[in-house]
Amino acid sequence: MLWVTRSHVHVDRVACPWLIRRFVDSEAQFLFVPKNQVEEVAAATAAIPFDVPGVELGHLEGKCSFEAILAKYELTDAALLRLAKVVHAADIASDLNNDAIAPGLEAIATGFGIILPDDQANLQAQFVVYDALYAWCRLHVV
Repeated sequence: MLWVTRSHVHVDRVACPWLIRRFVDSEAQFLFVPKNQVEEVAAATAAIPFDVPGVELGHLEGKCSFEAILAKYELTDAALLRLAKVVHAADIASDLNNDAIAPGLEAIATGFGIILPDDQANLQAQFVVYDALYAWCRLHVV
């Protein structure tokens, strides 16, 4: 499947592709376009839009896009649910201090954005961060 979101990836726009590729669609391909072009590109390519206002897999009812994907695809793994708390807090500025791990993840995302401004390269480099964080989450859930 083809997926599309806003360019200039940060926490949720890296976490979501990681989640999609690891648990929803191992062959997923991602397009990163300016915010004002997401709807047009989605229509032209039949890509699934995520982490943009007004879409099913976006921020809704106080949840971030990562949480929307978990709900849509009925992903209930306890470690993913723990990871969702970290991603949510790191992605939503007003909730940053609601999880002890979140400020570190937000700092890492900011640093990757500085050293890897190309969205595809940034995404690929950060997947290992989410693999490691998911492994940590697996150790800390029952």
